[in-house]
Amino acid sequence: MAESMMGLKRSCRCAEVTKNQIGETVTLMGWVQKARNKGGIIFVDLRDRSGIMQLIFENGDIDEEGFAKAGKLRSEFVIAVTGRVEARTGAVNTNLTTGELEIRCTSLRILSEAETPPFAVEENSKTREEIRLKYRFLDLRRPDLQRNLMVRSRVAQLTRAFMANEGFLEIETPMLIKSTPEGARDYVVPSRVHPGTFYALPQSPQIFKQLLMCSGYDRYIQIVKCFRDEDLRADRQPEFTQIDMELSFVDVDDVIDVNERLLAYLFKEILGVEVQLPIQRMTWQECMDRFGSDKPDLRFGMELKNVSEVVKDCEFAVFKNALVSGGTVRGINAEGQGGMPRKKIDKLVDFVKDYGAKGLAYIAIAEDGSFKSSFAKFMKPEEMDALIAAMDGKPGDLLLFAADKNTVVWAALGALRIELARQMDLLDKNEYKFLWVTEFPLLEWSEEEQRFTAMHHPFTMPMEEDWDKIDTDPGSVRAKAYDIVLNGTEIGGGSVRIHQDDIQEKMFEVLGFTKEQAWERFGFLLNAFKYGVPPHAGLAYGLDRLVMLMVQADSIRDVIAFPKVKDASDLMSEAPAAIDEKQLKELCLKVDIPDEA
Repeated sequence: MAESMMGLKRSCRCAEVTKNQIGETVTLMGWVQKARNKGGIIFVDLRDRSGIMQLIFENGDIDEEGFAKAGKLRSEFVIAVTGRVEARTGAVNTNLTTGELEIRCTSLRILSEAETPPFAVEENSKTREEIRLKYRFLDLRRPDLQRNLMVRSRVAQLTRAFMANEGFLEIETPMLIKSTPEGARDYVVPSRVHPGTFYALPQSPQIFKQLLMCSGYDRYIQIVKCFRDEDLRADRQPEFTQIDMELSFVDVDDVIDVNERLLAYLFKEILGVEVQLPIQRMTWQECMDRFGSDKPDLRFGMELKNVSEVVKDCEFAVFKNALVSGGTVRGINAEGQGGMPRKKIDKLVDFVKDYGAKGLAYIAIAEDGSFKSSFAKFMKPEEMDALIAAMDGKPGDLLLFAADKNTVVWAALGALRIELARQMDLLDKNEYKFLWVTEFPLLEWSEEEQRFTAMHHPFTMPMEEDWDKIDTDPGSVRAKAYDIVLNGTEIGGGSVRIHQDDIQEKMFEVLGFTKEQAWERFGFLLNAFKYGVPPHAGLAYGLDRLVMLMVQADSIRDVIAFPKVKDASDLMSEAPAAIDEKQLKELCLKVDIPDEA
């Protein structure tokens, strides 16, 4: 039967006991990790968020009732014990910080009993994730998840302290806002007071933080929940947390400076890692040309090479047709992979098809310098030699080529580069390679909508030297936008904002908004711009992604206390769920679910 604490006070956590306390009496509380009954002596591993401490129950040290209770202990019972700190009499456990110590218990209280859990609470659990997420309250007891969430807490605390010291004010922005459908889908909330109208949950505090700059707050910071109704993946959730900031009277270099120092501070304090400043910068165009990605992983080479000039006169139809259509031919050199079996190469061909490519051409160079190729019969010997030379091909290398329009070639080879790095074990999680990606295109063409859309958002400032091309060649206008990338993952992004009326109005025009539509959606921001707005810029980090990389987790679900799964549902609380008719009536809603749903 469970007992109450009856005034008992915990003196410290399990792993906070040190060798200096040998001989002292302490009171510990926590969960039973495991119990081993050896007859006259019972060993129990007691666990709390700090770690594990070994307990010893032996007749003579504890009364018969206490010893009998100790014999009933099972995994996940919650107990309180009082006892004497001793050096371990048995073998030292080098895997534990408390491995040289044990507590010889003189009293025991069972604060709560537990049923047998559906899986063992242990590090690196092999239990299926669906089961662990259904019992997330148990999963969260695992030491590795607890360490992750403690790092997350520390990141938030240190960020607040650092930014406060830099003159930032922490200000909250609203959760119930007006829907602005430009961008990802909003989560919407019906209003009871205003029937037939809806709030949206914020995808970011973007407009409100710009308004705070208009209001003279100069430097704003917020660690804030944001929401996007979009498809999920390993590093994406429907609700996520941003470290959000905005600064007045600044340009690109000012924002980058404070954020480089913030990152260096966080990585030094939490991981003991020295981030070399200044962080490398690379333009968007250079990233795409060299890595096929605007978030390149710099931990390894295998860069893309444009061989269009080398093959422009060849008779291989795949290359020829791509070049005639205005595309390019590019390749990557998987060094040392020349002996890759044909079946494995065929799998790589299938892999790139997911990224729009029709296939891959290859040259596998043997150790003796001879080669096998999927297209050699269409090429002259001197053309093949020139192509291999252009790719720096050596005996033992595998050269892989894609030919199509630029966007397809970049996407296919950029993804293939990462896939090969995984297969070749080139991704060292203990290495942290940062990169600023700058000078993004201001706009990108949407085939679906047949119009230009903002690559970041409609409030991004164009580069002044490109603005004269906004009418004649809008796709070539670069933005004062910047992303911070770590090991091939974008952890944050931002831009200098438009603060001039005429540029903002022109931007809306290029995006296809009439003046009336722009005012209908963003009127309160445009109205504020009439009354004196400072030049301003900002950036937001994905806190979940940042912590995921810091703790070397494979998914952001491992750094969020209660995450959703791929269909945006919560397996533990069973959200989302239907609401009753009374609630629907109050909200003036009727639910009409299509049959196919």
